[in-house]
Amino acid sequence: MSRTTFFEVKVLDAKTKEQLCFLDKVEPYSTIGDIKSLFHKSYPHWYPARQALKLDPKEKSLRDDEILQNLPVGTTATMYFRDLGPQLGWTMVFLAECVGPLLIYLLFYCRVPYIYSHRYAFTSSPLPVVTLACACHTFHYMKRLIETIFVHRFSHGTMPLRTIVRNCAYYWGFSAWLAYYINHPLYTPPSYGELQVNYALVIFVMCELGNFSIHLTLNNLRGDGSRGRKFPMPTKNPFTWLFFFVSCPNYTYKVGAWVSFSIMTQCLPVALYTLLGFIQMTIWAKGKHRAYSREFKDYPSLRMAIIPLIL
Repeated sequence: MSRTTFFEVKVLDAKTKEQLCFLDKVEPYSTIGDIKSLFHKSYPHWYPARQALKLDPKEKSLRDDEILQNLPVGTTATMYFRDLGPQLGWTMVFLAECVGPLLIYLLFYCRVPYIYSHRYAFTSSPLPVVTLACACHTFHYMKRLIETIFVHRFSHGTMPLRTIVRNCAYYWGFSAWLAYYINHPLYTPPSYGELQVNYALVIFVMCELGNFSIHLTLNNLRGDGSRGRKFPMPTKNPFTWLFFFVSCPNYTYKVGAWVSFSIMTQCLPVALYTLLGFIQMTIWAKGKHRAYSREFKDYPSLRMAIIPLIL
């Protein structure tokens, strides 16, 4: 009968190289998540989501599902610990990022006192495009909240608190800025009137439906119970056919929605927000595209990252 070979794990501080913990008789099939739980017993204030463990201080953090015996270490493993800081769960993250802009925009739409001149307090714009813009903005963030609760699956369960503060400043700040101008008493409607607004509305709705369809497809990617990783493919839903051409059509549709909102409102702050969002989503999409290409040898060569045949 074969004997189980146990591992010894030394956990050092990534900055000072000081030994923080020595774990004896660790099972060889233990995961990094298991090691984090054992480390947490010695340091209760460093809960697992707050820990980053590395084999080298300069390398990437080990994933929680990686198995100890599969790592390039001997029976005595040395790992380096870094504190990721306070963490919050994704539900709270999206509540903060989405509820904030949703409510802030409505405050400007209702023209609460001290935003504009006192004589405009609690008045409404006579322009239909202003009401329509509020409905579209509200719909966008309500959809994101619903997707967060019922659709999305997150590979990481938490986000650092400092990142949440930065993200909230971005989303809340831009929401206030664009809402201020769109709901301003001196706001002027788009140059081409109802024609411009109606065409933009059709594109906005199509892009929002497309974005939702892609999120459903990504959620169902492993719905057949398969344990192996797969890359997303188009389904019978026409909105998913964009997968023929790009790796991240959810970003393509999201950019399209904000471009249409910019056309609908003809507002410079909205256009700037759209441009910055496009730059960030392009970075994310290109990273995802590279990861797919490296992981899957049969990955479609026709696909680009975010814009068909271009980018």
